[in-house]
Amino acid sequence: QVQLVESGGGLVQAGGSLKLSCAASGFALDHYGIGWFRQAPGKEREGVSSISYNGLFTYYSASVQGRFTISRDDAKNTVYLQMNNLRPEDTALYYCAPVPGATAQAMVVILDEYDQWGPGTQVTVSS
Repeated sequence: QVQLVESGGGLVQAGGSLKLSCAASGFALDHYGIGWFRQAPGKEREGVSSISYNGLFTYYSASVQGRFTISRDDAKNTVYLQMNNLRPEDTALYYCAPVPGATAQAMVVILDEYDQWGPGTQVTVSS
């Protein structure tokens, strides 16, 4: 079965850190760009960060630039999102999905068209 599975979420105090994982099963991740998305209660899903298939290009939304770092380990078939200096407004359900590129436009395409979202992983930041 082809799927992406998110993990690593949890409850953390403001200023703390978490590292999310997006593990692929049933296919090799090294041919795909991967993006992280999040959806807070009562809000629309938004793009957070993405990395190109070769790891050479990355994208960060303005709200996480400088605090989050995306990386990939194709040997482990996994993409990571290191989140530092977390804020209460980062509280959301975080998802990963394949993206056509590490750009803001590619994130919008996925938000509009992707329909195979996984269960996500919950990140809760307390103040």
